Amino acid sequence: MIDNLPLRSHYHRGLTIEGYSRAAVQTYWRIPELKLGFDLGGSPWSFMGTNTFFISHGHLDHMAALPVFVARRRMMKMEPPTIYVPAQIHDEVWKMLNAWRQLDRGRMICNLVPVSDGDEFELSRERVVTVFDTVHTVPSVGYVVWDRRYKLKEELVGMAEDEIRKRRMAGEEVTREARVPLVCYCGDTAPDGLDKCPPIYESRVLITEMTFFRPEHRKEKIHKFGHTHLDDIIERAERFQNELIILAHFSTRYHENQVRRAVEKRLPESLRERVELWV
Repeated sequence: MIDNLPLRSHYHRGLTIEGYSRAAVQTYWRIPELKLGFDLGGSPWSFMGTNTFFISHGHLDHMAALPVFVARRRMMKMEPPTIYVPAQIHDEVWKMLNAWRQLDRGRMICNLVPVSDGDEFELSRERVVTVFDTVHTVPSVGYVVWDRRYKLKEELVGMAEDEIRKRRMAGEEVTREARVPLVCYCGDTAPDGLDKCPPIYESRVLITEMTFFRPEHRKEKIHKFGHTHLDDIIERAERFQNELIILAHFSTRYHENQVRRAVEKRLPESLRERVELWV
């Protein structure tokens, strides 16, 4: 396998989170077990086998490699990928792909799907993805991947199997849908974007940004430009029920050791033990 881009990996309860994220550089994520990824600021060769990607917004560090990804899959004779993008930029993304088609003289074939707040997409019987708005300087969204199961309705628990079968054969619905949020991906967002969607705080794995951490940085300016500060995470410490929280997208002005020291010093222990810093 060609190792052409930085790539980190973390395993948690059956899910492998792979990727890289650095503000204004590149952001790209993949979860092989779910057969999907988030954002394409870069396109590692190992990502080629993943057919479905969800794009949070149109900034270059999150979407610049989209035409590369589409073109490579065509070159490798793979089926066209399915790419979900915010509805507000859907037409512009097609224009970009068509421009590259003319420059490259190769077809840019993909299933480009517009998404809006509240949309729901069924990936399989067991997996559903929902969309929520985030707060950034351009149209932006986040995504929640749900585990979906069908369980016997509570009022039928304990009933004889023959009776349940008889009701089902008669057309009665005997099961109910049960969902658990597995993974939430927020992309770039000011903290108000976190508060708009309760499942963010409930998902088993949360991937979100923490671009800034220094006390002297003005949070009102950071929020204006659609980003999150360490103080915002600390203020919401009691709300995070997630088993794993991946904080990423740190500003390039920071060294890895600076980020780690700040988090270890200031983040409450109950939260810190569940945090993975993607640096």
